[in-house]
Amino acid sequence: MSCEQNSPVVGIIMGSESDMPAMEPCMKQLDEFGVPYEVKVASAHRKPAEVHEWASSAHERGIRVIVAAAGKAAHLGGVVAAYTPNPVITVPMKTSDLGGLDSLLSMVQMPSGVPVACVAINGAKNAAILAVQILGTGCDADRQKIIDFKRGMADA
Repeated sequence: MSCEQNSPVVGIIMGSESDMPAMEPCMKQLDEFGVPYEVKVASAHRKPAEVHEWASSAHERGIRVIVAAAGKAAHLGGVVAAYTPNPVITVPMKTSDLGGLDSLLSMVQMPSGVPVACVAINGAKNAAILAVQILGTGCDADRQKIIDFKRGMADA
């Protein structure tokens, strides 16, 4: 896998514009790592054709890892995972109804053959770190970013 990262290698998708503030730590962390990303807002329930098109074409566009954020029924990550060969990291959004527990439980109960990784409720920063760790399995430069990041945490 090429390490050249001039175009987006991480795709971030969320079900609603209201998820944007909770996902800002993901984008900020990717910016700090110097990892290019693209952002899409599309609901698995309200815009299924748009989600299908975005997810099924992600790999051809150079996306290598996808971060999907959703709340309530939280089907977005699973739907995206059904349409892409890329790893999908899900971020359950905190909801007013059950505090995000509904989202979390939905995301970790994926059917066999359609796995997603799942971080904590509103765990957008960790989703970015995990995405770069995944990229680092095929790219020494990305792996070094994680090594340096962890070293910085230990020295703090």
